[in-house]
Amino acid sequence: MTCRQTSTGPRHTSGPHIVESAPPLSLREIFTRFWPYAKPYRWFLWLTLPFIVVAPAIDTARIWLFKVIVDEVLVPRDFGPFWWIALSYVGLTLLAGAIGYGDRYLASWVGGKFILSLRTRLFSHLQGLSLDFFERRPLGDMISRLTSDVAAIESFVLSGIGDALAYILRIVYFAGALLYIQWELALVSLIVAPLFWFVPQHFARVIRRASRERRRRSGSISSVAEESFSNAALVQAYNRQDAETDRFERENLGNFEAHMMSTRARALLSPLVSLAGVISGLMVIGAGVWMLSKGRLSLGELLVFLTYLGGLYGPIRGLGRLSTSIYAASAAAERIAEFQDEKPSVYDRPDALSLRHAHGLIEFENVSFRYPHSPQNALTDVTFRVEPGETLALVGPSGAGKSTIFKLLLRFYDPTAGAIRLDGHDLRNLRVHALREHIAVLLQEALVFDATVRENIAYGRPNATDDEIVRAAKAADAHEFIAGLPNGYETVVGQKGRRLSGGQRQRIAIARAMIRDAPILILDEPTSDLDPESGHRVLEPLRRLMSGRTTIIISHNLMTVREATAILVLKEGRVIEEGAHADLVTRGGTYAALYRLCQDHDAASTIPVSGPGPHQKLAP
Repeated sequence: MTCRQTSTGPRHTSGPHIVESAPPLSLREIFTRFWPYAKPYRWFLWLTLPFIVVAPAIDTARIWLFKVIVDEVLVPRDFGPFWWIALSYVGLTLLAGAIGYGDRYLASWVGGKFILSLRTRLFSHLQGLSLDFFERRPLGDMISRLTSDVAAIESFVLSGIGDALAYILRIVYFAGALLYIQWELALVSLIVAPLFWFVPQHFARVIRRASRERRRRSGSISSVAEESFSNAALVQAYNRQDAETDRFERENLGNFEAHMMSTRARALLSPLVSLAGVISGLMVIGAGVWMLSKGRLSLGELLVFLTYLGGLYGPIRGLGRLSTSIYAASAAAERIAEFQDEKPSVYDRPDALSLRHAHGLIEFENVSFRYPHSPQNALTDVTFRVEPGETLALVGPSGAGKSTIFKLLLRFYDPTAGAIRLDGHDLRNLRVHALREHIAVLLQEALVFDATVRENIAYGRPNATDDEIVRAAKAADAHEFIAGLPNGYETVVGQKGRRLSGGQRQRIAIARAMIRDAPILILDEPTSDLDPESGHRVLEPLRRLMSGRTTIIISHNLMTVREATAILVLKEGRVIEEGAHADLVTRGGTYAALYRLCQDHDAASTIPVSGPGPHQKLAP
């Protein structure tokens, strides 16, 4: 048993919305923002243009053949022209099929490449954001935006343009044919055509509002599911399955209500448009029959006129539906644009330095820090110095600011006041990437990826050789159990390493830190999540890992920090005591009182701390 300071974990709270709505944008703003992403594929759009132009022309010609067969074969009962008409129809049909295949293939390829490019760029942008973004955004919502929302934008930027152009050309061809056949009758038929455009526009506002709510709820559904499944053990241990189901159902209910709002608008839109089509059709039939009776129109012309008219209203309705689809897709674009507008709170200055080799001298000078949107400081006027190879232990209750110090050291955040220096350089004057290359981290939870053991170890240094990976594993006391796995170093460890024990995961994490071979090491409660036997098993690897490195240990267990070069006692973000273990015990202050409470407990899990020494390399 070890003596630990008590801490209160965060309680689950949720505001009025798990995911807030994205700021609205106009269609022009959305198109201007996302059209540049299509630049690498625009020349493919030119390849599809002939297909878009020729396809409706072929349809127009095929329908015209119907007039010819009526007027030249059926009415005069002359079978002679039938063969060339039939062969022409078959040839046009085959050509239309080939053009349709090429059009669909190219459109799908361009759309897929656009989605791939936009999704990858967005993912890369998110990876470059600072830690505070990930701490305030639900993970499930981020995944939802990366997947379904990105896919929806393609219809707005690319396929929507192609569809609109195809509809317009079809309208032009068919309207031209109608005017050619009988211009007076064509004018009659086109009287109600504007209704096919203006009626959908009236419902577009409702559809867009419903689409925004559906997108937001989709992000909330993903967030609830991800959070609940990630904490399945906690949910089941406390028998909270029904409560989680209720949470999930609430978000799905909101999505359902938004879906029904959109459905009501679309369902009402459809019969109104159909009614306009019926009225137009009856007017044309009446006028056409009258013209037929007066000899101003042949039977074939009337029949083909009605066919063209039916084909004309289709693309007009399609343009109306396309406008509502664009409004729906704009809701997804707004959510993507919101993420694109996020900027990292920590960034490289134009004249930032790339530190090639750090010795490990760390200095905090009057450092204060407040988290974004927090009412009070997490750190206030913190000052300390750690020489290369020394070990500093940070102790104190939860919320004292211990983890904040290592977040500032890694430049997850920049201090609100004061300065943090590495080898005399203010961290704000160093490139973030160069700084982090000199730091290895071992966290309380040994984080591993759903990849092979080899890949997880090499995550510390991707260009490591197989021999270096094996040496790191041996130094971390991990080689023996890795060799016993079904596929050795090629064994996939499962999501979050669930196929390994806690101690095995931690030893892989130690090997990862070993192979990074960085001069600075941060240990955040490296044995707290392990049972006593596993915790004792990693002590020797930790000794090898810490030797010769500037080390900062974050610990609640005072029995694990006695041999540190210096100990900082934090309370409410302030340093209340500082010194070596023996000095702090002699002073009889806060540290001494806490240590006396721990003296009677088992101290076998003490992390051995080496003093200053040369930077240790892995033995060949």
